[in-house]
Amino acid sequence: MPTMPAVPPQPTYSNGSPGGGSPIPAPPPEPRRTAFAEGVDRLRAAATTEPGRLRIIGAFLAALVVAFGAVTAWQMTDRAAAADDVLNKSQPLSSAAADIYRSLADANTTASGNFLAGGQESAASRDRYEKDIDRAAAGLVKAAANSDPGSAAAATVSELNRLLPQYKGYVERARTNNRQGFPVGGAWLRFANETMQNDMLPAAEDLYKKENQRLRADYADATPYPWAAIGLGVLALAALAWAQHRNYQRTNRLMNHGLVAATATATVVMLWLVVGHSVARADLNDSYDHGVRSLNVLHDARIASLKARGNENLTLVARGAETKMVKDANGKDVSVDAYDYDFDTDMKTLGKGLAEAAKLADDGSGKKPVTAAQGNMTVWKERHAAAREQDEFGNYDEALNLVIGAKGATGECFDSVDDNLAGALEHEEAEFAQAAGDGRGAMTGLPVGAAVLAVLGAAGAVLGIGRRLSEYR
Repeated sequence: MPTMPAVPPQPTYSNGSPGGGSPIPAPPPEPRRTAFAEGVDRLRAAATTEPGRLRIIGAFLAALVVAFGAVTAWQMTDRAAAADDVLNKSQPLSSAAADIYRSLADANTTASGNFLAGGQESAASRDRYEKDIDRAAAGLVKAAANSDPGSAAAATVSELNRLLPQYKGYVERARTNNRQGFPVGGAWLRFANETMQNDMLPAAEDLYKKENQRLRADYADATPYPWAAIGLGVLALAALAWAQHRNYQRTNRLMNHGLVAATATATVVMLWLVVGHSVARADLNDSYDHGVRSLNVLHDARIASLKARGNENLTLVARGAETKMVKDANGKDVSVDAYDYDFDTDMKTLGKGLAEAAKLADDGSGKKPVTAAQGNMTVWKERHAAAREQDEFGNYDEALNLVIGAKGATGECFDSVDDNLAGALEHEEAEFAQAAGDGRGAMTGLPVGAAVLAVLGAAGAVLGIGRRLSEYR
């Protein structure tokens, strides 16, 4: 049979017959679907089957356990680094800044004492002054090496480095003129003291405060609870428990080895995280309460004693040349010796500091030197009152002997106060190092351990789900 020619498709008309009505246009082609939309459809289709659901559950569990481990490692790394800074950087730098202040103040006090001794200044006293200057310079070098470039602390260190040789030059001029009997020596010493009191010591105190702020910031970074990691841990354990309960309901099997292993590793990480950080937090808080706070109070008390000693010496150096107007008990303005007035103010500060240090001392070894310093301060005030009485009566040599004499002088009391405060500082620094070291040690290995255990837990979850999937093949 001959093949009939193919008839092309005829257009369809609105009235159903050719030649009448208008043709109906063909429907437009369906738009091409994106790969994402097709993937969503496949995922939706897979979710309707048990193997598909198991794959989704396995991926979710593995991702959740890995996220838990990663966040734990990240947060505990930050806290461990902050705790390490507290122990090895910020607190030692804070103490170093206090030592810079103490060295400068003690150098100024020793210089004024040497001036009072005139040509009889001892080699030991001269050596003490030089060592104070050297310690201050070494402390500035250390502070400069650990300061961030362009920071306020770096600027303060630079200013102190500029002022230190100037101050030393003023003292040398005062010493030279004093040995030759020139009265201008006293003016040079007062000028040196003004440079120290108005420029150098405030800058050193500012550096000390900045380092203390840095120390507090490190504590603030090291002690907060890692709530993000704890929250993810709770979520991961809840998800693993739900997956095992679902598995029991569908298979009537008590446990899945892979999911049990994942749950065990997540539980270990969670317990390690909570217990380890809680112990570290408690130790760090203890190092602050019974270490840093006591150290700050003791440093302030030591600074007050140095200021008081310097003002006591300058009272005799100035011989009433420096006065200030203050109000008496009746509210009237009266003129008083400026240095003696500042001495009384510093002694009040010292007394308050020693009382606070005694309260903060938590054992006999810490309280003993503070109590001894309080006794030394009481005797110091009595001897100072006697020296001032002799000076006001015109017995300058007797007053001088009561201040810088070999025996029974206020200098003995000052040295005893300073030695006892140094002993108290040493004790508190040891307590701080012990507590802060324990806090840092409690976090040792936690970041790495959490990451490793999280990977093992994710692998266990995947293997456990894979075991179930094998039953459908």
